[in-house]
Amino acid sequence: MPYGFLDIAITPSVRAVQASMGADSAWQDFKGDRAFDRFRENEAAFIAERDSFYIATVSETGWPYVQHRGGPRGFLKLIDDRTLSFADYRGNRQYISTGNLAADDRACLFLMDYARRARLKIYARVEVLALDEDPALTAAVAMPEYRAKLERIFRLRLEAFDWNCQQHITPRFSEGEIGHAIRPLHDRLEALEAENARLRERLAGQSQPTG
Repeated sequence: MPYGFLDIAITPSVRAVQASMGADSAWQDFKGDRAFDRFRENEAAFIAERDSFYIATVSETGWPYVQHRGGPRGFLKLIDDRTLSFADYRGNRQYISTGNLAADDRACLFLMDYARRARLKIYARVEVLALDEDPALTAAVAMPEYRAKLERIFRLRLEAFDWNCQQHITPRFSEGEIGHAIRPLHDRLEALEAENARLRERLAGQSQPTG
């Protein structure tokens, strides 16, 4: 059966390295169905939770370029089971990824969940749109509460995706995740402090001399 992601990723030079490392048979004889060319519920939920991702493009000189994209949680939108889109906000105004995509529309995305040690990698072809080119799409991906200047829209057509194993992913947690995890401890501390204050008031009242 086709693998999908590796059908794109594996080239003759990659196969040569696999053979030299004794790993080529592991993929040549793979029996599972990994032709992931449609996002499913699992991927949809994962994408909706992300507040950043990494996107790789290639320049006309052949050099790769990897850029971090961030925004409010869910800023990368699943439009349908083969289409992603996101609003591109003004950054340092180098426009390297945008320029690369004007010459070669192929890109690879890495979406990371460090807390759960999960990684989704995506091959896609990217179309860069002016804000007025597809008003419905612009309205779907724009996030008015995010105070940044919107410059363009990126629409990504899925070619293939795959999940990586957890090995070597160091767990990391965002400020929000840590705050959520320790909230019960914070609430308990507040309750204990309030109880201590009441006990101190009671003891102070009992120690007052009576007429």
